[in-house]
Parts: sequence; structure tokens; C-alpha cells
Amino acid sequence: MTRVVDVVRAVIAPLTRTRVFRRVIGPALLPPIERLLARVTSGRVQLSALLVPSLVLHTVGAKSGIVRDVPLMYTPDGHGRAIVAGTNFAGEKHPAWTTNLLANPDADITVRGRRMPVHATPIPEAERDATWATIERQWPGYRNYERESGRTVRLFRLQPVRPRD
Repeated sequence: MTRVVDVVRAVIAPLTRTRVFRRVIGPALLPPIERLLARVTSGRVQLSALLVPSLVLHTVGAKSGIVRDVPLMYTPDGHGRAIVAGTNFAGEKHPAWTTNLLANPDADITVRGRRMPVHATPIPEAERDATWATIERQWPGYRNYERESGRTVRLFRLQPVRPRD
């Protein structure tokens, strides 16, 4: 199975670096497909998880206070935590979920159908290059989204915490 995933990644990865993917396929087509798949499988299957480790981040809206769900690629940091990057398909604006985490760092994630509480911490400037290197070992070229966006992408470490009462 790992060999199949490696081959699929080798084919798909270059496509994710194209302007068509960043402007149309990624932001317009993937989210509704992910939502439909999540609904049909009760959150156990994600399209993106076929290629990379993926989770659903459940944040509280910074302004609305409404719980928002967003499927994201994550990178395990080797210490039981997840790293997520607010690339927004190289868009010029930060994705809303990053603003939500800055305002409300206590969130939940669902990984393979299992929901757990986490605390989000922004990656400090001094750790950014090392963190990007970790992310790019999983998905080469991913930092190009930051370069092409013209902004500093927000990186977060999601630390599992004890369930809230």
C-alpha cells in the first residue's frame, strides 16, 4: 500500500503546484468533496488522507463564536503533536481557521474518526525553517505556497490535551 501511495503522490504533487490547482481545484472543488465524503463516512475518510496525514480541525469562530470545521493536511512532529500550515492554496489572505486559532487556541481535531481536544500554539519565528523542513519531508515543495502567497504563512503546533469537562 505504501508503494501505491508513493506513486500517487509522485503524480499528484506536481499538480498541486500549478496555478489551476491553487486557484480552482484546491479552493473550489476540494472542500465540497471533503465535506460530502465526511458526511457519507461519518468523518472516518478524507480524500486528502489518501495522500498525506489529514485531520479535521474544529475551531470556534473568532467573531461569530460558531464552531467551524476544516479538513487540513498535518505533519506529525515526532512528539505526539500535529503541525498545520495556513497556506490557503497560496492565497494572499490567511485562512479564517488561523484567525480562529489565534483568538481561541483551544480546539478539537478529528483524526480517522477519533475526536480529541488540542491546544494550538503558533510556531515561533526561530523554529519556522526547521518546521518547514519537517513539513517538506512529508510533502516536498509545500513551502512554495508561502513564497507564492506573498505573506508569512501561519504555522501552528497542535498539542493534545486532556478532555475538557
